[in-house]
Amino acid sequence: MWFFPVMGVGAIGIMVGGVCLMSQRKSLFGILLSMEVFTLGIYIMIFGLVCFQGWLSSVCLIFLAFGVCEAALGLSVLVSLIRNSGSDYVGGLVLGHF
Repeated sequence: MWFFPVMGVGAIGIMVGGVCLMSQRKSLFGILLSMEVFTLGIYIMIFGLVCFQGWLSSVCLIFLAFGVCEAALGLSVLVSLIRNSGSDYVGGLVLGHF
């Protein structure tokens, strides 16, 4: 089966994204980047499973669109945070005070 190596690459991407997400607690940029790696791993696994089955290829496009929207929203939050607080460190934030 051709999709087993693709599934392995997706699983490795999910594991790397999860490890990076657990280790990056200080910087919001690191958290967002690890979430993107996690999303890419899931996308690769979905692509390996359903994209070559005809009508199920729209699932890949919908998931990719949600991933792009998530990245744009995360980048806008990061820019807003850096403009208001001067850094992207999560520990320096006080909830409700921007």
